[in-house]
Amino acid sequence: MIFDNEEVEGEVTRGARALVVCPDIRGRRSSQDPEARLEEAEGLALAIGIVVAEKYILPVRDVKPNTLFGEGQVQRMLSDCELAEAELVIIDAAVSPIQQRNLEDRLKRKVIDRTGLILEIFGERAATAEGRLQVELAHLDYQQSRLVRSWTHLERQRGGFGFLGGPGETQIEADRRMIRNRMAKLRRELEQVRKTRELHRKRRGRAPWPVIALVGYTNAGKSTLFNHITGADVMAEDLLFATLDPTMRAISLPGVEKAILSDTVGFISDLPTQLVAAFRATLEEVTAADIILHVRDIANPDSATQKAQVLSVLTDLGVIDGDGGESAIPMIEVWNKWDLLDEERANELGGLADSDPDIVGISAMSGQGVDDLLDRLGEMLTKGSRVHELTVPASDGQRIAWLYAHGEVLDDAEGAAEEGAPTRQVTVRLSEKEFGRFMALDA
Repeated sequence: MIFDNEEVEGEVTRGARALVVCPDIRGRRSSQDPEARLEEAEGLALAIGIVVAEKYILPVRDVKPNTLFGEGQVQRMLSDCELAEAELVIIDAAVSPIQQRNLEDRLKRKVIDRTGLILEIFGERAATAEGRLQVELAHLDYQQSRLVRSWTHLERQRGGFGFLGGPGETQIEADRRMIRNRMAKLRRELEQVRKTRELHRKRRGRAPWPVIALVGYTNAGKSTLFNHITGADVMAEDLLFATLDPTMRAISLPGVEKAILSDTVGFISDLPTQLVAAFRATLEEVTAADIILHVRDIANPDSATQKAQVLSVLTDLGVIDGDGGESAIPMIEVWNKWDLLDEERANELGGLADSDPDIVGISAMSGQGVDDLLDRLGEMLTKGSRVHELTVPASDGQRIAWLYAHGEVLDDAEGAAEEGAPTRQVTVRLSEKEFGRFMALDA
């Protein structure tokens, strides 16, 4: 970006000192209280290596269209920036392009809003080619709204030749055209990614192993739980958005030879609309799951609000019925960080968990309660299993192996020959879903 004031040029850099301001706008409802929002904004800044030099809540009675804040509040922010030697100002709210431009002029510092900060984090963390495509698309969508006409390099360019040249197109129009063309190309590439993912899901459905998807608010402990169960080394730190790209591993469960565990991107309140659209292909993995594990940081005072945010996203994806609130996919609430609760709170929540089979209390860090969670998953996946007597040609080793891999084989004996060919009489316990998949192998 190029601004009139050269002091605010440049990108967000690690180690930069920042003033974090959370506007508490009168009349604007929020599911989180201002203190929780401020703490989350600080967490977002820390996630990208920014040093929070100062932070506070600013009550906003009347939103100023030019700067969002009142004159006195802008002066206070300027003074605090100088005292704290802050070179960056983070506004935990959606700031319009004009407001951002005017605040940068007044504060003589780079200003980024909540959306810009989350995009910076995603841009740094995306590891796969798909993730980078999604982030770039979201960034361009955000950037094109920031092309304001007050930039000095956007002077009108002459078109044509000599004295006959017309007014041509402005640099801002050229920039917008380039962004639109790049976004169109990215959408085509992401559509191909989406089709590839759909093929992979269909292939897994034919394989077919049950899929268990981890969802939850960012920093709830999904990746720590994923690593504990699978023995993988997915990035799991006490940071917001430690995981961006979906990761899958095969696991064994009681009564289930093989299942696929999928770790997904964490949810957050007021997720930028650009990212909701761009990461839809990633979140679609959840819609193909057989069971959803909703991991909650039960020690967080804002846990109930975080749960509501996650359920809202799942409703948007069609996983949860928006009217009745019923989930189309079986779901277990995993109450993580149980070891951080005090004794009184642990006893209170323990009574609730004991009375609801769809709630399991665990500590992903220490492993407390994880075995109980795996037993519960095994029960759910084998629920409704029945014993079937199946006659399979002895030469069909692939189908016989499938039964051993996906069911509990109780007996496997030589059967009567059919049309002169030897057969196997297999007695196997299969769930309704697995039996249907086995029968589909004939097709």
